Amino acid sequence: MLRLFYSPGSCARASHIALEEAGADFEPVLLDLKSGAQKTPEYLAINPKARVPALQTDRGILTENPAILTYIARAYPEKALAPLDDVFAFAEMQAFNAYLSSTVHVAMAMQYRASRFTDDLTIQKDLAANARNVSVDKFHLIEARLSDGRPFVMGDTYTVADSYLVVFSGWLKTRDYAADSEFPHVADHRIRVLDRPASRKVIALEGL
Repeated sequence: MLRLFYSPGSCARASHIALEEAGADFEPVLLDLKSGAQKTPEYLAINPKARVPALQTDRGILTENPAILTYIARAYPEKALAPLDDVFAFAEMQAFNAYLSSTVHVAMAMQYRASRFTDDLTIQKDLAANARNVSVDKFHLIEARLSDGRPFVMGDTYTVADSYLVVFSGWLKTRDYAADSEFPHVADHRIRVLDRPASRKVIALEGL
């Protein structure tokens, strides 16, 4: 059985939702990040990065959402969670997920995790103060992508990219970065994805 290590409201929600969409047989393992559970010797033996998500498989541990999402899509091809038969479309989806991971997530982390970037307290305050502007700027590209009427990131078909995007569009809403009126297509996408049974199940388990 697969085991997913997650924390409520974290980016691990993307992989959690994807596993539910796939109908995977897995055990969700809750980590309390606020208490430092990610830094215990037991968890560091699983994921030395001290982050979530981590997916324990019969072949070893996978970390990082883009890798875990790809694994899920490939492991359950019958669920069509990625355009596996179209090499260009698959690469396009991977590019979108990489943008979320390397650009959007990093920008949003500046507000609450500025210490990851510098030990200088003054610079930390400057990063946190500018986090909203930087993060909102990154969402303009995503809004433009969804403005052609497509219901999902890759068009008419739901993919693991949608479970990833909903994490950050959720943060955009709950952390008060921007009103839905500023990114109406992103807001519509968030509502659409969170209304799916898999998403509702994950949110209920997280208690959020």
